[in-house]
Amino acid sequence: MSRLSRAQLSDMATQKYFANVDSKNMAAVLDCFHEDVSFTIQTDNLTHYGHPGVRKMFDNLFSNFEEIWHGDFELAIDVETQTICSRFNVYLKDAQGNETRLRNCNFWYVKDGKFSRVFVFMSGENVLR
Repeated sequence: MSRLSRAQLSDMATQKYFANVDSKNMAAVLDCFHEDVSFTIQTDNLTHYGHPGVRKMFDNLFSNFEEIWHGDFELAIDVETQTICSRFNVYLKDAQGNETRLRNCNFWYVKDGKFSRVFVFMSGENVLR
């Protein structure tokens, strides 16, 4: 597959990935990842491997929070290396009405149009267990 353009990489991170996380669309979220992806929450020294690990992580996130929102993206994109870095805000609300707000950074490595490695730096407690 050819390299993704800057616009395609931006769309992949914000629309294909985060918009589908926010709408709890598991199939579309998993479609962003290679089958053998490694997804590391660097600030918790925890890595989820492959679609089964990523699915479990998002199953937990989706069941733990009624509302999920990611936004205010600040992106740095390198088309040559097919990498994306983003600083963004997160808002989560659980069934009891408790709110969690985070300021996170993600680093994505794209291979053949899908995420092959992801590194997440969270400003608070890890909500991706």
